[in-house]
Amino acid sequence: MLYVVKPAGPVSDRLDTVLAYALAGTEYCVVTTVAELTAYCRRGSVKKILFAVSLGYGGINLAYAELAAYLALEKDALQHTCGGVLIDGDSELFTKKVGRELIFLANRAGCLFPGKPLVEATGTLANFAVQAALQGVDTLQAYKLSARRLVRKVTAFSPAPVSAENVLALHTSSRSTSNTLLLWEMVRRHLSSEIAVNEISLRNGAVVDCRGCSYETCLHFGEKGDCFYGGLIVDTVYPAVKTCDVMVLICPNYNDSVSANMMAFFNRLTALFRKDSETFAGKRVYGIIVSGYSGGDLVAEQILGAMNCNKNFILPPRFSLTETANDPQQILSCPGIEERAKIFAAQIMNGQA
Repeated sequence: MLYVVKPAGPVSDRLDTVLAYALAGTEYCVVTTVAELTAYCRRGSVKKILFAVSLGYGGINLAYAELAAYLALEKDALQHTCGGVLIDGDSELFTKKVGRELIFLANRAGCLFPGKPLVEATGTLANFAVQAALQGVDTLQAYKLSARRLVRKVTAFSPAPVSAENVLALHTSSRSTSNTLLLWEMVRRHLSSEIAVNEISLRNGAVVDCRGCSYETCLHFGEKGDCFYGGLIVDTVYPAVKTCDVMVLICPNYNDSVSANMMAFFNRLTALFRKDSETFAGKRVYGIIVSGYSGGDLVAEQILGAMNCNKNFILPPRFSLTETANDPQQILSCPGIEERAKIFAAQIMNGQA
């Protein structure tokens, strides 16, 4: 049974049409209120869930806001569920923003998301123009097909037995000052000695950012597991990505963003993704984030947007460990930090939260 969570809000005939097409042949139940969702979740009946949200021209849906508050407050509401997200907007803005926020909140409440769990449609459907051209259909049909693929992905998803034999940890920090690296080291101490951990630093300009090769050029190099710009990414990072079961991204909050070198890694991963997208679909991604002030959620959404929504990695339940520490080594004195690090290490090893 697929539970379709469709908060009341701006009426969208287009969303209703797309859902009717996508859900054809699927056993489903429509949930329109938080009270209904709460009742189903408390009975433990929700295992597969599709969030379908319509946004007005201003990007606002008050019923969605109520749902977001519920997910933020009820941290175990979606334990042992697998989900997808469908956002239908009236304007060219807000669809991806709301989609990533919803994935973040549902994930914190225990929901796992398979790779590419977000379908978002802007008012003009211009964001489906490329897919429509590739499939020889109009943009509305491309939207419908994407929604149907998402429904089938969520209903069919059955993760393979969890393996964390090979963990790849990527960072861009200095050990002498980084609270985020200290937090990772706490987590690492709690990992089983049987797990092989490959830690790679992307510091000091070692990663050249993507320069925007043509699609054909990127595909040509990607098919060989290569990239036109070579360097550390090709020589060290690509092979490590291929062999890892789990990727841990160690990300201090730099101006409410990941670092420039981490962003370059996201961009450069595209060449390998073109060849290995299905392999990526079996790998899990985690984030360790420390902010000096606030904004850890923004960085977490950036990671899930790049690695889960775009690069097809599985987003396991509660994928991110987010903390606040400003002064050097301040993370070590955060109340309860060692226990949280231990719990997060257990999540990495068993794939659950």
